[in-house]
Amino acid sequence: MIPQAYLSELFSLDGRTAVVTGGSSGIGRAVAGALARAGAGVVVVARQEERLRATVGELTDEGCRAAWVSADLGTRDGVRAAAEEAAGRFGEPDILVNCAGVNHRPPMGELGEDVWDATMAVNLEAPFLLGQRFGPGMAERGFGRIIHITSQQAHRAFVRSGAYGVSKGALESLARSQAEAWSPYGVTCNTLVPGFVMTALNTRLSSDPEQVAALAARTLVGRNGVAEDFAGAAVFLASRASAYVTGQAIFVDGGFSVH
Repeated sequence: MIPQAYLSELFSLDGRTAVVTGGSSGIGRAVAGALARAGAGVVVVARQEERLRATVGELTDEGCRAAWVSADLGTRDGVRAAAEEAAGRFGEPDILVNCAGVNHRPPMGELGEDVWDATMAVNLEAPFLLGQRFGPGMAERGFGRIIHITSQQAHRAFVRSGAYGVSKGALESLARSQAEAWSPYGVTCNTLVPGFVMTALNTRLSSDPEQVAALAARTLVGRNGVAEDFAGAAVFLASRASAYVTGQAIFVDGGFSVH
């Protein structure tokens, strides 16, 4: 077998359909682009239409299949409506990537129920509801990939983990529960765990040069992450190559977690 055919057999997403929440910016945008360039038809779900149009326009200009859905994932009705709209673009998805998130981190003593509820709704409940909507269909068809984007705060507390850390820890537990339920039917469920990545979600930290430098020094590679660092890992977890990888938290953090 020639190398190109071998790689295609392992990693090509031709004929697959993916839904990526939070796919119009940051890590989600990089993941959506990677899946589309690997051959999947990608539906990007986010709130801001301007960013959605720009993201999808870039991909379609390159010849990729891409579409968008503007949605509020902070309510159950919003999630359900988004799921039906997304499925209407290219058909029922084979791949679900949950990247949408909110990152409110007041001091623990000031953490109110409103922030708690908003955080859990987007970071945990939306992935659960989307999994409930799409996971059984994936299992019935015999192939599926569910990928959650979590955080270092799922494993350790620092810089006011608060409700955000709780939601990401629970999201990793959700992946294991989904893996237990659906992996026997060809559906793998995993999480990607970033280190510190310079995205809009981390504006509070990225605006402090001393903090940015300290975080980079904590990695083994000597730099903080960029969104594009997640492209290869996402394609791997979405492809046939990852058929025997499920229920796992895979760190894409430059060694941050082991230093």
